[in-house]
Amino acid sequence: MSKPGLLIVDDQEEIRSQLRWALDDTYDVHPVGNAREALAYMKRERPPLVTLDLGLPPRPDDAVEGLALLEGLLAIDRLTKVVVLTGNNERSSALRAIQSGAFDYIQKPVHLETLRVTLSRAAYVHQLEQENRRLQQQATQDGFQGIIGTSSQMQHLFETVRRVASSDLAVLIVGESGTGKELVARAVHRESPRRDGAFIAINCGAIPENLLESELFGHEKGSFTGAHMQRKGRIESAQGGTLFLDEIGELPLSLQVKLLRFLQEQKVERVGGRESIAVDTRIVAATNMNLTEAMQLGTFRKDLFYRLSVVQIQVPPLREREEDPVFLAQALLLKYRDQLNMRVTGLSDEAREAIRAYHWPGNVRELENRLKRAVVMAHGTTLQPSDLELSMESTPTSYLTLREARSQFEKNLIRQALARTNGNVTRAAEELGISRQALHESMHKYGLDKSKGIPELQ
Repeated sequence: MSKPGLLIVDDQEEIRSQLRWALDDTYDVHPVGNAREALAYMKRERPPLVTLDLGLPPRPDDAVEGLALLEGLLAIDRLTKVVVLTGNNERSSALRAIQSGAFDYIQKPVHLETLRVTLSRAAYVHQLEQENRRLQQQATQDGFQGIIGTSSQMQHLFETVRRVASSDLAVLIVGESGTGKELVARAVHRESPRRDGAFIAINCGAIPENLLESELFGHEKGSFTGAHMQRKGRIESAQGGTLFLDEIGELPLSLQVKLLRFLQEQKVERVGGRESIAVDTRIVAATNMNLTEAMQLGTFRKDLFYRLSVVQIQVPPLREREEDPVFLAQALLLKYRDQLNMRVTGLSDEAREAIRAYHWPGNVRELENRLKRAVVMAHGTTLQPSDLELSMESTPTSYLTLREARSQFEKNLIRQALARTNGNVTRAAEELGISRQALHESMHKYGLDKSKGIPELQ
């Protein structure tokens, strides 16, 4: 394995030689004596580690040149770990360097063992952050129309969206709160021939019943108190595009009748109007409600249900999406770090394990909220479980049903057996005490297909 690169920046030849002699066995050392050479080498080689003397020419008696160089180095690569070397009377400059992004500082005269330990820690953090960056890039590449997902469940969802988008069939998107149903609806629209038309969304549960009819169908001037002008409804506004009806299960029965009539005739009448207006729009609806129970209770019309659910798309909860929680966390971290806190560079191994272990009752919305808060409140550059307000001990397993717990336990046993046997299905089946055929069926059930690689041992 090649040695990590180390750029030594110091204007004193003697110190450069001493550090090179002391560290050459562990690092690929490149010593330079001024800012110009340091920046040139940084642009060319991008070393992960730098030691930086703040007192550089032409102003070796203060920290101005060193602090300016620090900013220049980090502008080239934010992940580079810079260890500042400073005199006893320059503590304030060292603290300014830390605030500007330096990894750590060591006071002169430098104790070599202290420097070795600090550089070793810096190299480990850099390696961890590089892995985080790789995962962030992979998460972005594996996305689909703004939806991130590498799991077999999400790949199946993406394929379903591609298939149904080309038609004008009505689509019903079903899933728990916070799973990203509107993102799926937008993906259907963007993949469809209507992509250049408007995407109009309305939450049927967020608007008072007495206003919802006007919002959906529009109204004529003077049709009710406060109707001072003619107004198009959301359905008309979606002409040539897609109308997304979120929380369709909350739609009052009186409006269910009127919506059904529109679906049958493709015409609307505004409130207070007498004219039927033809509208060409595609309907995509979503709900986290059990509409079968709602139909049995008489709160949702069966004929409307069958009109809306020509195609059903099930959005899986985050807890069932294999490694997706970690990939999503990486992508969200990149997004919010750029917006809120550039000092945060990645997730610690412990944070990843906590994310894997947590049940995510609030799904993607909860993950996004936790990441956003953690990026703002983080004390260090790498997020820890405490930053996410997660811990292995506090995982809310009480949300699991007995069937879910059994399935999760069985999946983990199979994953571990395959990892131990390096993917050998016959040996793994022997270890588990089941037939090879039974193991193949379980692997297919849990998305542990050998073609996707050997599952990681957890």
